[in-house]
Parts: sequence; structure tokens; C-alpha cells
Amino acid sequence: MTTDRREGVDLFRSLLTMVVGQAYSAAGYTLDHTPLQWIGGKFRFVKPLSADLVAAIDYQVLIYTETGYAARMPSRFRVTLSRGAAHGAFQAHPQHVTRTLAALVVEDFGVPILPSADHWWTYHDAAALGRALAEAGHLVVGYGMPWLDGTLTPP
Repeated sequence: MTTDRREGVDLFRSLLTMVVGQAYSAAGYTLDHTPLQWIGGKFRFVKPLSADLVAAIDYQVLIYTETGYAARMPSRFRVTLSRGAAHGAFQAHPQHVTRTLAALVVEDFGVPILPSADHWWTYHDAAALGRALAEAGHLVVGYGMPWLDGTLTPP
């Protein structure tokens, strides 16, 4: 991994925890300590829902550095919400669900707050990243968390 990319991933993790960490923690979610996943741009917050069921909020970031073709491409991230087995095969649990945050909000709840159900949040700098994380975080708290724990269902 290049130094620029590592710095980009470190910046993302730092701002992610700064912007949404406190709200997620208050809701019972903790950031998985998985440095190898972090290097690949994947960050997972988890919350036990029962002895055998967990909720997960995954952030996948694609970092584009400031050189060559990538200099014209904004970095981007998306959020995926999942519920599954606490132990063993995550998808094997009978209550397993997985949905991107954008698809949940736009398609399932019918709220046209995002450009599409396949939305990726984009950014070129730290300020734009902070704003994008705040927007996504508000949607996770308002729609994603209650959907994961079953207290909010689409119409």
C-alpha cells in the first residue's frame, strides 16, 4: 500500500470515529479492531442484539490518491447494514439481512434524500469527508439502526 493510500485510510478511520463514533457508541455499537480489514478500507461497527444475533454497520472506502488518473477521481465510501449470526457463518442465521444504507433509505423507505439507491458518498478533502460521514451517520441513526434492531420497518 502506498503511503498516500495508507494516510487516506488513516484519515478516514480518524474522521469516522470522530464524526459517528460517539453516537454509535451511545447506541451500543463498537468499532471492530481489525487492522487488516482497515488497511483494505473496511470498517465495521457491531452490536449484539441477542446471544446469537449481531447487527453490523460496514463502511467500505475506496481511496484515490493525488497522482495520475486517480487525481481526477474523488474518493468514495458506502455503508452496508447487516444482521446475522454472532458466531459461525454470519449469513446462516434465519434473521440474516444485508442492505446498503442508500437502498434502504431510497428504495425501501421511499425517501428521495439521496441521488440513487446505489449511492456512494464522495469526497476530495477532509472537510468534504466530514460532511459526507455526518450525512451518512444521520441516516444510519435515523433509519439503519432501527431497521437492524427491528423497531422500524419499511411501509
